[in-house]
Amino acid sequence: MDLTEDDVAAIYDVTDPWRAEPGTSDALYTEFAMSAQSVLDVGCGTGQMLHCLRDNGYTGRLAGIDPDAASLRRAQRRADIAVEWVEGTAADIPWKQEFEVATMANNAFQCLIEDDEVRASLTAIRGALTDGGRFLFETRHPQARAWEDWAAAEPRRLDFAGRVLVMSWEIESAVDGVVTMIETTSQEDGTVLHVGRDRLRFLDLPTLNAWLEDAGFVVEEQYGDFRRGPITSDSRSIVTIARTA
Repeated sequence: MDLTEDDVAAIYDVTDPWRAEPGTSDALYTEFAMSAQSVLDVGCGTGQMLHCLRDNGYTGRLAGIDPDAASLRRAQRRADIAVEWVEGTAADIPWKQEFEVATMANNAFQCLIEDDEVRASLTAIRGALTDGGRFLFETRHPQARAWEDWAAAEPRRLDFAGRVLVMSWEIESAVDGVVTMIETTSQEDGTVLHVGRDRLRFLDLPTLNAWLEDAGFVVEEQYGDFRRGPITSDSRSIVTIARTA
């Protein structure tokens, strides 16, 4: 039987669990968010970060927005925590000057493809933040050419709902900084259960910072990894903390 979109959301939680271990992206986001009284998670997915914050004793205001309805259904499965969930893109953010911190974890920023989409999203995030509010997000550094690693990766096997699934990846194209990747989930016998197609934009540092400045942000800190190391010629990530100008 083919996988449903709800199954795909549940599989994401299996393959990419939130683990706030030292030196990880999850730890940096958790630490950053815990220091604020109000947090907006843009591209919140299945809500793992916001669930983690509540589980760690966070008492402030939490909100998450994501365009994927199945992911939000999974995020809302926990009735024991108070979070405002909204279905929509970053550009659809309805809040105005209401949050001290906005986050965009797990390289979600790379899902913004067109220039107008980047511009509208940054403007909406800026508008949701209070004066002096800060925006933490990450994007893969194009110099590392991460898509080549994905293309060479061995299929991944996992147990899900009593059966073994096999996940594999193929790069359809890499043109003008936009990479299109096909993810196929199959049974052990090769029967295809689900095919996903993702497009990701890889922005270099000058271009990224120009977008932020145009949207009314000042870059406060930038790192090449999640241990707050500098950006170098070997960096695989661009981790940015920007504040409202």
